[in-house]
Amino acid sequence: MLAIVVPVILATLGFAWWFRASNKRATYRPDWAFSGHLELIIWAVPTLVITFLGGMAWFGSHALDPYRPLSKDKPIEIDVISLNWKWLFLYPEAGIATVNQLIIPVGVPVHFRLTSSGVMNSFFVPQLGSQIYTMAGMTSQLSLQADKPGNYPGLSAQFSGRGFAGMHFTVNALNAPAYAKWISTRQGAGPVLDRATYNLLEKPSENVPPIFYKGFDPALFNDVVMGSASSAASSPMGKER
Repeated sequence: MLAIVVPVILATLGFAWWFRASNKRATYRPDWAFSGHLELIIWAVPTLVITFLGGMAWFGSHALDPYRPLSKDKPIEIDVISLNWKWLFLYPEAGIATVNQLIIPVGVPVHFRLTSSGVMNSFFVPQLGSQIYTMAGMTSQLSLQADKPGNYPGLSAQFSGRGFAGMHFTVNALNAPAYAKWISTRQGAGPVLDRATYNLLEKPSENVPPIFYKGFDPALFNDVVMGSASSAASSPMGKER
């Protein structure tokens, strides 16, 4: 803004001084109406500003596109379902699931597919990257990566009703050996997230502590997107891993 405002102020003062009544050197041209050079200068400045800002917006929006992979490395796939008022994380490759607890490896990109069981929400881990919305009947995507081990708070950035204030989760970034050990431990212990269990989990509840499941129906995420997860409570359990 200063690049525009300062020259305009200086030019205004300069014109007022040069064309003062006592300056006999100033040319008086009462019939003057148009100057191509002046028009070029007047329109060139805003054109350059718009081009510069537009270029920044164009390249910036593509660089920060949530669907854009962070690197060429193979990412960890995690599916996210926002419930009232909790977060369900599914690990398709490992066959495990967690509630309000997200474990990821350090230095490895994580690719999220996200949806909602009903109310619109916003998945946000402030220390790792941008937020993205979760909406019923559709899938959004986001890529994040933790470069250092540690605990990173996650939250819902979209008001979603009475239990919104307690809709938090923790992201634990572990080194590769610790992450592999955690996966192995979770695959061998805990309940299974079948459709009946999911229907209970889907009911509104507040301030839910972390829950871990050693298995889940591989079709669960797609059924939630299609709106058929709750109606499939009696369907047989898919492959457990």
